[in-house]
Amino acid sequence: MGKTGLSLNIRQTATGVVVPVRLTPKSARDDIVGVAECDGEAVLKARVRALPEDGHANAALQKLMAKWLSVPQSSVQVIQGGKSRLKQIAIDGDVRALASRIAERLAAL
Repeated sequence: MGKTGLSLNIRQTATGVVVPVRLTPKSARDDIVGVAECDGEAVLKARVRALPEDGHANAALQKLMAKWLSVPQSSVQVIQGGKSRLKQIAIDGDVRALASRIAERLAAL
């Protein structure tokens, strides 16, 4: 839960977790900025400098998420919303460890 009082809906999968993200491309910096409500769902807000062309913004988001969670880039993938601001990001790994790390990072924002 972030400072906004919203609780991020992290879904468990067979290989890890799926996190809903709202991406803002063409930003001044690459950053995770918190949790916001979008279409009635709490989503992670992320910003990247990359342009939303040829998958550059999605690649930048995957790299940002991997760095933010201290996981290998190969374990992070956009699985839904490739051409949309609202995305579903799959992160492979131990579910409890990932959920705990996400909560810790959000609390630090």
